[in-house]
Amino acid sequence: MSSTIPESERLKPVENPANLWTRREFFGFAGWAAFLSGIGLGLLGFLRFMFPRVLFEPSPFFQAGKPDEYVDGEVSEKYKESQRVWILRQGAKIIAIQAICTHLGCTPRWLSLEVKFKCPCHGSGFTKEGVNFEGPAPRPLERLKITLNDEGMLLIDKSKKFLWEKGQWDDPESFVTV
Repeated sequence: MSSTIPESERLKPVENPANLWTRREFFGFAGWAAFLSGIGLGLLGFLRFMFPRVLFEPSPFFQAGKPDEYVDGEVSEKYKESQRVWILRQGAKIIAIQAICTHLGCTPRWLSLEVKFKCPCHGSGFTKEGVNFEGPAPRPLERLKITLNDEGMLLIDKSKKFLWEKGQWDDPESFVTV
């Protein structure tokens, strides 16, 4: 049997009339694109690694004024909003109490008529000195390091905390005597 198409025409490759890529060309291009994308992402990750992640936080130290500014027997809320600290003067002794509830970290309120700190979240109550006596708070409020600087100003360090349950409230750095 003889075919109607001459042999020279049968061996000729069929041209793509729409001038599109062949499957082989498409997968070759897709493979190189995936490989180069992987290299590019790896390079970006490496460059990001070269720049450290730095957390800029405010200084844990702040000046709280002169000891004469604090009235005996009263809790000062002057730094409650800005520093989350109460300052209490009891006679010649001045202490700094951190205004963070030990239950879930809320900011308690000072209720001067009831002479206690009361947490609005879950009802924890603390005495004027910071000892817990009601509610779910597991331990008393924390005291902060307080000192007098060379100019006679109170200097409070929020990075150094004193815990009642560890017997640290008697530490000489947990209060200032004036």
